[in-house]
Amino acid sequence: MQTNFLSQQFNAGPLAENSTACPANATICDGTSCVLTEDNFNQTLSVVLSTVLTIMLALVMFSMGCNVEIKNFLGHIKRPWGIFVGFLCQFGIMPLTAFLLSLAFNILPIQAVVVMIMGCCPGGTASNVIAYWVDGDMDLSISMTTCSTLLAMGMMPLCLFVYTKMWTDADAIVLPYNSIGLSLVALVVPVSVGIFVNHKWPSKAKIILKVGSIVGAVLIVLTAVVGGILYKGSWVITPKLWIIGTIFPAAGYTLGFFLARLAGLSWNRCRTVSLETGMQNTQLCSTVVQLSFTPEQLELMFTFPLIYSIFQLLFAALILGGYRLYRRRHVKTKTDVEKTAQKEDSKSEAKINGGFVSDEIK
Repeated sequence: MQTNFLSQQFNAGPLAENSTACPANATICDGTSCVLTEDNFNQTLSVVLSTVLTIMLALVMFSMGCNVEIKNFLGHIKRPWGIFVGFLCQFGIMPLTAFLLSLAFNILPIQAVVVMIMGCCPGGTASNVIAYWVDGDMDLSISMTTCSTLLAMGMMPLCLFVYTKMWTDADAIVLPYNSIGLSLVALVVPVSVGIFVNHKWPSKAKIILKVGSIVGAVLIVLTAVVGGILYKGSWVITPKLWIIGTIFPAAGYTLGFFLARLAGLSWNRCRTVSLETGMQNTQLCSTVVQLSFTPEQLELMFTFPLIYSIFQLLFAALILGGYRLYRRRHVKTKTDVEKTAQKEDSKSEAKINGGFVSDEIK
């Protein structure tokens, strides 16, 4: 019923403006986007990999929870200034940015709605892994992801109602509340177990955290590769969506960072808010799109969530590389600090005792 309603909302006429050659086995081919028939192998691969990735994600979130201290986590809940700033970024900056990009590039109404859906999604769990690698505030990262997923129950329909009026009826967009609920459970349960392990066995929690952070990084890359394989037939898409998919995550990271800095947050929390803002739950966006649109409409924008996912990971990798390079050149490690302190102590003792300072100390 919803997809039929959406079919009436969008005029099929604009499809002709993107006409080009598509593969011979494309089931839908009216524009620069083509959707190929799903074969049995892809369906089986999708089910198997989805199961494996879900289990791996739960284990990764368990390991991330091993870096969260109950006292600090509850501190963010009781004094939620950082969470509030993240909320403004997540459901203020991102939907507005999506709206402005859709207007600026004058994309088709159905494509604009999909960009808006992406902008209204909560933060993704990949941000927690990247936040760990850039020395972010893990307590804030976990609490922000949890709160944004919970608040998405109300904020997603509200934002879509406000911003999509000019393109379609917001009631026509199907929001999978069960998927949002499952995402919340898949986040809260393993993280809670990880917090408990960190509280009871902190030494073991550190080992679990190191292993989990590496597995998490591999999982992020694996997810992108799997998505590219499963949807390899849908890569031909209008260039405007490629450009928006490139600009959008970069704008999210940048605006999130500067808003957090203007709010007076520390540098590590600014990095955390930045990652939480730019990294969206692209899997949720794909689910909403598939539930809300007909196959004929999907060919115009089906791959956009994957495009966004790829570029959000690419920019996250650049942020990580830039931070690591900066840390190596400008931030002293614990060993460097200890060596500097030893040199200063040796020099001061030699001066007091009238002794000499060796070449190694100088």
